[in-house]
Amino acid sequence: MKQIQIKRIYEQPLAEDGYRMLVDRLWPRGIKKEVAKLDEWNKNLPPSVELRKWFDHKPERFKEFESKYRLELTKIKDELNRVRDITKHSNLTLLYGAKDPHINHAIVLLNVLMKNRNRVLK
Repeated sequence: MKQIQIKRIYEQPLAEDGYRMLVDRLWPRGIKKEVAKLDEWNKNLPPSVELRKWFDHKPERFKEFESKYRLELTKIKDELNRVRDITKHSNLTLLYGAKDPHINHAIVLLNVLMKNRNRVLK
């Protein structure tokens, strides 16, 4: 299995990124699609609109946000398996637009993918 990492979409694309997947529901401001060098824009993996708006990137809500988002992810196991399978052949970089690199949904998604990396989710 290859590496899975997260990265802000505003960072320079690198060859070692491998498969570049945007995991935001909204297109990030100020980024042109040609510059993003995406392999995929996955709108199934981000948190629901309601959860994203409730969270509002407030640090004091992150723990509860993480719990609620993990619950949402349990409903899309086939998609998680598909995304994780990309790492059989390529590195995977999950791209996000949030400003805070420590409090965002991509961290939660990365942890879920890594935790279940060697088994199929049912």
